Amino acid sequence: MLDRRRFVTVLGASGATLIAGRALAQAALPKVVVTKDPNCGCCGGWVEHMKAAGFPVDVVTTPQVNRVKVRLGVPDELASCHTAEVGGYVIEGHVPADAVKRLLAEKPQAKGLAVPGMPVGSPGMEVAGIENDTYDVVLFGPSGQKTFARYEGAHLL
Repeated sequence: MLDRRRFVTVLGASGATLIAGRALAQAALPKVVVTKDPNCGCCGGWVEHMKAAGFPVDVVTTPQVNRVKVRLGVPDELASCHTAEVGGYVIEGHVPADAVKRLLAEKPQAKGLAVPGMPVGSPGMEVAGIENDTYDVVLFGPSGQKTFARYEGAHLL
């Protein structure tokens, strides 16, 4: 039979295990370094989306984001408002966190992922009362470009 003291001990140990498990899961995700223009407001929404998904995030603010895109090899047709680096990959624009996690798990031979433009409903681009866009997450690199995933808003199709 479980007395009160043992119950409290078991309950405390369970809570500590749950907290440690969450911390370990978050620690396993690599840091995302986001470069954004100081005048862009939607980038902050994407940063919060990535943090909520468990990624540690550093933000670098500069009016010269395009230089970063060129240095990292982001094709002009895939450009968006911010550029990030994570786990050796480039993440361009409002890419959903679960697509980034899939990229990191599968480790394809590519430069990175991009969501061109700023589709309504993509992470950081949510607009109340406006229908979400359907958009592609594009895998890009030396072998060209291909659709990695398709979303409507934040939902994988």
